[in-house]
Amino acid sequence: MAAADLIEAGAADREVARRFRVSRMSANRWRRALASGGRQALASKGPGGARCKLDAGQLRVLEAVLDAGPSAVGWPDQCWTLARIAEVVRRRFGVEYTLAGMDLLLHRIGWSVQVPSRKAAERDEEKIAAWKDEQWPVIKRRRRTWAPGSASRTKPARG
Repeated sequence: MAAADLIEAGAADREVARRFRVSRMSANRWRRALASGGRQALASKGPGGARCKLDAGQLRVLEAVLDAGPSAVGWPDQCWTLARIAEVVRRRFGVEYTLAGMDLLLHRIGWSVQVPSRKAAERDEEKIAAWKDEQWPVIKRRRRTWAPGSASRTKPARG
C-alpha cells in the first residue's frame, strides 16, 4: 500500500521499483492494477501454490498413521519413504501425490527427512561387541611413523 501512495503521488515506475527493491516490471504491474481495480487489486491474495488435497481431519489421520510406523501399515521394516507415504495416502484417502508434493505436504504438517532414531531390529549387540574387540584393532592398527615413505612422486622419501 505504500507503493500505491507513491504511485498516486506521481512517482515513476523506476522510482517505485528502486524504493521497494523490485523490478520496474513489477512496479508497472502495480500501477496498472491500481488504475484498473483500485487499492483492493493490490491486496494480498494469500499464499501461492496448490491447495492441500487433504482436509484437516485427514491430515490428523495421516499423522496418526505415520506415528504408528510403517509396520502398522504392512511394511516389515521401520522406514518411511515418500513413496510409501504416498501409497498410504492413495489407499486411505484416494488422493494422488507426486513425491515432491508429498515432501511439501509432510513439511507443512511438521515432518522432515531424518535419520531413524531407533536402532535396527536385526542388530546383534553381542556380535558387534565381539567385532569391536577382535576385528577393529586389526583394522585400526597405528601407522608406523618411524618408517620412511612418501606418497609424493616428485619428492620421494629420503632413505
